[in-house]
Amino acid sequence: MVTGALAFLSAGTPAEAQSFPDSTITLVVPFAAGGSTDVVARVIAQKMSEDLKQQVVVENVAGAGGNLGADRVARAEPDGYTILMGTVATHALNPLILKRKPYDAEKDFAPISLLVVVPNVLVVNPKLPVNNVAELIALLKKEPDKYPYASSGNGTPLHLSGELFNSMAGVKMQHVPYKGAGPALNDLIGNQVSIMFDNLPSSSGHMKSGTLRALGVTTAKRAPSFPDVPTVAETIPGYETYTWNALFAPAETPKDVVAKLNEAANKALKDPSVIARMNEFSATIVGSSPEDLGKHVSAELAKWAPIVKNANIQMD
Repeated sequence: MVTGALAFLSAGTPAEAQSFPDSTITLVVPFAAGGSTDVVARVIAQKMSEDLKQQVVVENVAGAGGNLGADRVARAEPDGYTILMGTVATHALNPLILKRKPYDAEKDFAPISLLVVVPNVLVVNPKLPVNNVAELIALLKKEPDKYPYASSGNGTPLHLSGELFNSMAGVKMQHVPYKGAGPALNDLIGNQVSIMFDNLPSSSGHMKSGTLRALGVTTAKRAPSFPDVPTVAETIPGYETYTWNALFAPAETPKDVVAKLNEAANKALKDPSVIARMNEFSATIVGSSPEDLGKHVSAELAKWAPIVKNANIQMD
């Protein structure tokens, strides 16, 4: 995970940056309203608007697992007035999974800033006779193919979290894809399926009430909102997955415009109200340089490529 880059500042203020922005900026969210990506976008957009003295308006362009919105930004005029709230789906998983690739995740975008990372969590129905990751692995090896895992859908970060777990733990859970986290959680609570990888925010209420048992968060460090829940990596060293949100502009956007957007975004992340809002759903604030976000995307593509290949995940 990219860290420690909040100190990034642009060197100088060329002419384009001095006049930018002089009109409304559209922040494309490639998913429907109401999800965590949309929430992050709206919180950040409000504070960026205050700093840039121009409105940053969120527009939801959902469809094709995030590809419709991402492709729109990739093809937009590279002037900084149309930017994208990208995710691990738009910039790591979709490019690897989809047979037809409408854009190149590295070449068609100018990175701005990695904003936040949100943990995933491995949760089980309390009736499953395991209390930690080590016991789950032992059960899966003792009774292979008996316990499938659920996720919010094929090709999602949560699906891939399970495949990475299979690979690193040396087990073989079959994947049961659902059309969204809600139906999957309902079946998990009803014990129609015993194991699930989910975003921490959507499972947190069930974890607190005891209707689900959390075995581990998927980030390298424990989530501050659930300090008693260990990381999966405490049992499987090196295991790490998370959902992330980052800002991208179209490729060839002037560097000084990118720098001004980076400065406004990272300033927003330091605002106490933004910090409090991110803490509500266990998001860890990053705030990177454009260069570090570019490296992050490359690292994510390299990390997930063998997992996608070994699991033979391909989608039209």
